[in-house]
Amino acid sequence: MATMITEECINCGACEPECPNTAIYAGGVNWEMNGASNPALSAEFYYIVPEKCTECVGHFDQEQCAAVCPVDCCVPDPNKVESEEELYARAKQLHPSKEFAELAAANSHFRK
Repeated sequence: MATMITEECINCGACEPECPNTAIYAGGVNWEMNGASNPALSAEFYYIVPEKCTECVGHFDQEQCAAVCPVDCCVPDPNKVESEEELYARAKQLHPSKEFAELAAANSHFRK
């Protein structure tokens, strides 16, 4: 499932640079994908674009936003449940020039 940022966000910005998919944006900032600009999903606090979130599958063994969040507001979105395979395919689609290692405990929290 995609990760989401809850209302408890203190707008510290620690999560944004940690995202390997540039899926995190400050409140009120439009998000971009494939050259298109889209309206902000939140005006008040940082948010994660579900279409760009891979839960760091293919990159890391845990969601990097959650790992650095000082208030633990980066949590699984129960409305956007996705499989490891779906998230891995998205990572490959978002980064077509990157060579991904096979999924293992080092690059997927599903394998822990």
